Amino acid sequence: MSSFALPRRSLRILATGVALVGLAATLIAIPAPPATAAAPASTVAPAAAATAPDASDPTPIDPEPFSPGLIISDYNFFNPDALTESGIQDFLEARSCRPSDGVPCLWEYRETTTSQPAKGDGHCLPYPGAENESASRIIAKIAAACTISPEVLLVLLQKEQSLLTRPSASGYLRATGYACPDTADCDAQYFGFFNQVYNAAWQFRQYTQEPDRAFQIGSVDVGFNPNTECGASTVAIKNQATANLYNYTPYQPNPVALAKAGDEGDGCSTYGNLNFWLFYNAWFGDSTLEPFSVLFDDCLNYVGGQGCRVPTLIPTP
Repeated sequence: MSSFALPRRSLRILATGVALVGLAATLIAIPAPPATAAAPASTVAPAAAATAPDASDPTPIDPEPFSPGLIISDYNFFNPDALTESGIQDFLEARSCRPSDGVPCLWEYRETTTSQPAKGDGHCLPYPGAENESASRIIAKIAAACTISPEVLLVLLQKEQSLLTRPSASGYLRATGYACPDTADCDAQYFGFFNQVYNAAWQFRQYTQEPDRAFQIGSVDVGFNPNTECGASTVAIKNQATANLYNYTPYQPNPVALAKAGDEGDGCSTYGNLNFWLFYNAWFGDSTLEPFSVLFDDCLNYVGGQGCRVPTLIPTP
């Protein structure tokens, strides 16, 4: 569990209670608007970081709301309590999984993990290794150790290697695309499911603790493709979570990719961050959600990727 988790969870319960009381009062006072038909649920096609989605998977949701400067809120990116271990297991079992190469689906995958030391103040806490750990336990423990949402790790596994729905031997070796440059194969010393998931979470925390990088909050030129001739445009990056995604996958979808999400774009189209956004919104709801009002302490929304260290509720002047 994160070093911030216990005070934050108590604060979250209190803040949520206050918000619900306010909502109840509002609902009593204001007549309900006329009912409207609910929109049909949408699904999404998986893909690797820089390729078009797999046409054998469901149609993606409408990408029009995609904003390159705010792909996901800090709250959704850094909340290690978003899913419990059992919640992760249930989610994995609910996926339509068609494995190849004789590998198991992720819900039944197990691996012996190695202990990892604490990485310093504000960084990943120790990870105690154990024999025969399930994928859901590995994801939950890494999420808690590095204060990264398990939902983000699940989306990353799908975005990089379609590991939740089309697992393969190669996919398990390169699970999160960590140390996998665009111009060469992955560095073999980081191969393996646990190795990949842990190092991806570590890297996201590293980007957060040392944010002075190529992609940071503010106006930054973001390319459309590893080929520089495909061009770039300026993106106003609004939060640390979005900066982290660009540092990990340094491209944005070009207009053709946005117009043809779920289909082939053109020779300059990349899909990594678009697919991250598509998967998250299809599986877990609004990626940009920040549930706690500015009335409460910013740490409840993990602003800047930092959770509550000291129990506070109302911000101090």
